[in-house]
Amino acid sequence: MPAPRCIMLVGLGVAMALAGCTDKGLVQIRSTGDGPDEFMVIPVEPLEPPPDFDVLPAPTTGGTNRVDTNPKAEAVTALGGRASALSATEIPASDGALVNYSARYGVPSNIRQSLAETDAEFRRRQTRGTRLKLFPVDRYEQAYRRQRTDPFQETWRFRRIGAETPTSPPEDE
Repeated sequence: MPAPRCIMLVGLGVAMALAGCTDKGLVQIRSTGDGPDEFMVIPVEPLEPPPDFDVLPAPTTGGTNRVDTNPKAEAVTALGGRASALSATEIPASDGALVNYSARYGVPSNIRQSLAETDAEFRRRQTRGTRLKLFPVDRYEQAYRRQRTDPFQETWRFRRIGAETPTSPPEDE
């Protein structure tokens, strides 16, 4: 094999090895570009003329419009809840027992930060020996592969113990 061709093959091998070392992180759900975000477009109700144009409320900075939607309130109402509970600063009496029971062992004030740090450490440990890859890999799938559940095994497990289960789509053959 001539020397130039050998050098080209070694260079190509080194380039492929270095390309496998890039760390793209986990699956990116959020848009990182400067382009438009189609999920920020909120549909509004049709405009309606007021009954009397002479008696209009004064505009308020940062105020709401009568046709503005409130997606959280609409979701709560659609799921059978009361939208007025969203603006309440206190826990409703009907939920007091649930909140007390769930907080019986204490509630850490920094739970989100603590979970984020624990999860980052878990992902770092799980992908420790997998930094060098020649082909693109889904790091999220790789980190959480042992925690994955097989829905068909779970369906059959529940059926064996007598629990009613909905029908499942057929397994891919």
